[in-house]
Amino acid sequence: MEVPKIGGITLDRIGQARHVTLMLIYKIFRAPEWAELQTRGETPGAPIDIADGYVHFSTAAQAQETAAKHFTHEDDLILLALDADRLGDALKWEPSRGGALFPHLYRALRLTDVLWHHPLPRVDGIHRFPPEMT
Repeated sequence: MEVPKIGGITLDRIGQARHVTLMLIYKIFRAPEWAELQTRGETPGAPIDIADGYVHFSTAAQAQETAAKHFTHEDDLILLALDADRLGDALKWEPSRGGALFPHLYRALRLTDVLWHHPLPRVDGIHRFPPEMT
């Protein structure tokens, strides 16, 4: 039997069962912010993250609105995907836009936290999210 993969990660039997409940969360970075994470291996985040004292994330349902609200006219964006469960107690779900719960990470974001990343191009003024995003 072939071992399944998700985001390039091979799942063992335990991982296969856990795959059913995998909760991905997303971070949009500008190219220099992504480059810093790759170079240093960790980052306190974007300027807004540093100012607020935590790294802002979005769920799949929230990410497009986040892009439209905070990155409308920006190009050279990178979308990062992370497994919420792997972030442990440092991840808090807190109310934000319209009272919706958003994931906030109260520690540095580590490169090892990232499952996958993709460019987030703007096409006809709208950011195009990758098909891997579920």
